[in-house]
Amino acid sequence: MSSSARDRVRTLLKTTGWLQTDIDTLGNDADLYVAGLTSHATVTLMLALEETFDVEFPDSLLRRRTFSSVDAIVEALAEIGVNTEAV
Repeated sequence: MSSSARDRVRTLLKTTGWLQTDIDTLGNDADLYVAGLTSHATVTLMLALEETFDVEFPDSLLRRRTFSSVDAIVEALAEIGVNTEAV
C-alpha cells in the first residue's frame, strides 16, 4: 500500500523526535520551527527526506522556508520531481 508524501513526511517528523510538539496535533501548514524544529534538526530532516525519497535537495531549496511546514516540504519534494500523491 502506498502512502502520500505528506504522510511519509509526517511519519518522519513523528518518529525522529525533532519536534517538541506532537506532529499529530499540528496542521499541515503549522510552523515546524514554532513546534520545536531547530536548524540542526532541519539538516538531519533534509538528509532523512533525501534518503526516504531518493532525491537530493538542490541549493535553491536549502532555505528555512522549504522546511517550515509539512506543506512546504511536500511542495519542495514536488518541485524536485517526487510524485507527492503516492510514493
